[in-house]
Amino acid sequence: MMDGARGAIRYPFATPPEPGQAVEIAQGVLWLRMPLPMALDHVNVYALDDGEGWTLVDTGIASRRGRAIWADLLAGPLGGKPVTRVIVTHHHPDHVGLAGWFQSEHGAELWTSRVAWLFARMLQLDEQDRPAPETLAYWRGAGMDPALWGERAAQRPFNFADTVAPMPLGFRNMAEGDVIRAGGRDWDVRLGDGHAPDHVTLWSRDCDLVIGGDQLLASISPNLGVYATEPFNDPVAGWIESCTRMAAHAREDHLVLPGHKLPFTGLPVRLDQLVANHHGALSRLRAHLGEPRTACECFTPLFKREIGPGEYILALVEAVGHVNHLFLTGQARRWQREDGAWLYQVAQVPPEGP
Repeated sequence: MMDGARGAIRYPFATPPEPGQAVEIAQGVLWLRMPLPMALDHVNVYALDDGEGWTLVDTGIASRRGRAIWADLLAGPLGGKPVTRVIVTHHHPDHVGLAGWFQSEHGAELWTSRVAWLFARMLQLDEQDRPAPETLAYWRGAGMDPALWGERAAQRPFNFADTVAPMPLGFRNMAEGDVIRAGGRDWDVRLGDGHAPDHVTLWSRDCDLVIGGDQLLASISPNLGVYATEPFNDPVAGWIESCTRMAAHAREDHLVLPGHKLPFTGLPVRLDQLVANHHGALSRLRAHLGEPRTACECFTPLFKREIGPGEYILALVEAVGHVNHLFLTGQARRWQREDGAWLYQVAQVPPEGP
């Protein structure tokens, strides 16, 4: 994967750590991995040696197995030293799941962006037995398959509380432009958007390390989803802006420590790819919307493969993200069918308001 004179994406560490073990990335920086019960079966977490204790970056989900693995890590690779701080890159359960547990059971401080903390705590407290009326209306508006809609409407939905430990009050806000000290290094805080609002990334001033979370992944593109919480969100615009802004800081020698898959170099070309991927999807979508379509009728041009029931919701929320972008930027118009679904078509006339 080359881009003119730019180098290829490379993976200096080919073998990930087993659960309960660690790989030393650099002095004072350990790569750990926690299991996930899904197709993407792991999340990377990192431990930064602060001398008297450890700073963790992300935690894995809250589960009995996860707590047991952390007990092994604390007694083994982490040498019995306490976890004194947890940095959470963003609010998704595989990253924030055990942050509250480290606060309440281990006395750690929680550092993250304000938006990430507010979203995580709100969602952890919002336990539902059935999908909320707003969620059902949102799915209908996206043109969700009626049989699947009826099935999901009668089921208990996924709740953050299923995999995120209770989060006590209190956190330290991390904002764009902050500089923090961890692992014997100073790190610039840069916030991303698109996959999650105010996603924290850390860029070392003292070496070539960048901690990227899900904002900077080498071989997969993170989901850019819209939910009933903020149905007119435009994550595609946020994603493109973030990648473009971060590209100004990216170097070939940066070693990126991502939230999933393997650490990699070649960040400049990867950021170009992450933007180009969505420009290509939008181009295919515009061609597809020569005729009126619902968001769920846009899976094929966006994803170029069949979408099964297990990944349907993730596809739905990302499809809405892309049609929202076209609508909000005036490239498409929309109107509502009698069944509540929104139809989108490439704008031939000035678009109507929401």
